[in-house]
Amino acid sequence: MINLSQNIKLSMEQRLTPQQILLSTLLQLPLLSLEQRIKSELEVNPVLEEGEEQDENPDEEDMIEEPDDDEIEEISKELELLDQPKNNDEYDKKELEEAQADADLENYLNDDESFEIRIPRDKNEEEFERPEIHRPSLPEHLMEQLHMLDLDNRQLAIGEYLIWNIRDDGYLDASLNLETVANMFETDVQTVEKILKKIQFLDPTGVGSRDLRECLMVQLEEQGKQDTIAYKILKDHFDDFKNKHYEKIMEALHIDKEELQKNIDIIVKLNPKPGEGEFDARSNYIVPDFIVEKIDDKLVVTLNDWNIPPLRISNLYKKMLMDRKKYDKETRKYIRKKVESARWFITSIWQRKITMLKVMEAIVEKQREFFEKGPEYIKPLTMREIAEMIDMDISTVSRVANGKYVQTDYGVFELKYFFNEKIETEDGEEISTRRIKQRIQEIIDAEDKHKPLSDEKIAEILKKEGFPIARRTVAKYREQLQIPVARLRKEL
Repeated sequence: MINLSQNIKLSMEQRLTPQQILLSTLLQLPLLSLEQRIKSELEVNPVLEEGEEQDENPDEEDMIEEPDDDEIEEISKELELLDQPKNNDEYDKKELEEAQADADLENYLNDDESFEIRIPRDKNEEEFERPEIHRPSLPEHLMEQLHMLDLDNRQLAIGEYLIWNIRDDGYLDASLNLETVANMFETDVQTVEKILKKIQFLDPTGVGSRDLRECLMVQLEEQGKQDTIAYKILKDHFDDFKNKHYEKIMEALHIDKEELQKNIDIIVKLNPKPGEGEFDARSNYIVPDFIVEKIDDKLVVTLNDWNIPPLRISNLYKKMLMDRKKYDKETRKYIRKKVESARWFITSIWQRKITMLKVMEAIVEKQREFFEKGPEYIKPLTMREIAEMIDMDISTVSRVANGKYVQTDYGVFELKYFFNEKIETEDGEEISTRRIKQRIQEIIDAEDKHKPLSDEKIAEILKKEGFPIARRTVAKYREQLQIPVARLRKEL
């Protein structure tokens, strides 16, 4: 016997619209990535173009046959461009129009050979100078040297494959197995090892190493120091060296403290991360997303978007959309889809500007003393406080803060810098945990390196200064500062 039953279930779920997804994506992008995103959108959507919105009044002879009432209503919805909701905040329509103002696109259309640098709207052009220095990436630098070696086509292919599997810090990706590479190129592991060794002796020396020990040994080999005590320390006593068990090393190599120190000095001068420095991606210039200036005793927040072009929907495609006689239904449907996509994109750029400014201005209001007096006056602050202050979701604040930078009178800071926990002193004063971390750093910098302070001793010092911090909390903050434990800070 079959039982049939019908149940009604009421449930709630949150669905993001395509517009919300687009806005969330754009909010996460820092300035330079946003510029690339706009360029990409201009390439894939023919309806979208650079330039200010213009109202065209074509002559009567250029008028197209009027569509019927139903289609007029349908098309008019597609052509509601940038009809922004009215609001009572300080971002009025005039300000937003000024934010969209930029160079006239007609200058480019009239001359395909011409090129004109867009001038920033701010009169102080020096503030907007952006370095345009091309630096070859680490793979490009290595490829150029690899092709100068005496290698056959298969060896070159293996070398190129290995180079593309070198991380930004200069080390070979740990997930790469040389046996797999050998099978891939139908050769033996010894051949792959020889090519990897050749790569390790390219500039920078040690690149492509599989661990720190190999990296340092390659650099000593390149210097012809295979017979030194420093090389023996790395080759045979690396674990003791890493953990600073100096007594064991002196006993095993029959050397005194002075001889050990001399060879340790040789090792510490080597480069532990050959990929960093000149080829380090993190050494690129940071272009701040915001600028905070004090003008007439007021802190003024500016979105550094002078290089973001104004966007509009092509008038040509608007006319094509209205022309029922010349273009069939499928063509107009395609154009309507592209118009809608362009409208979402333009609106999302506008909303991104408003959201970014609201978050930054709320941070400035909460951290006013920081912007007026300096980093030592930073206060405890959470993203939830900012979210409640501007009536937005905490995830939105997080997207704005992630990877964005602000230029201040005291340097360039990541927005995440302004968010930190708080602790209460013995006097009941609430202070930022960032100040506690700064104090821990100062204590460790001033310690006797022959007898470094333990976490418990640091906690005692802080307690005497009025900061009731537990030992495990000190350990937590020390790890966040990337400071090793006392044993590893000990020097001879």
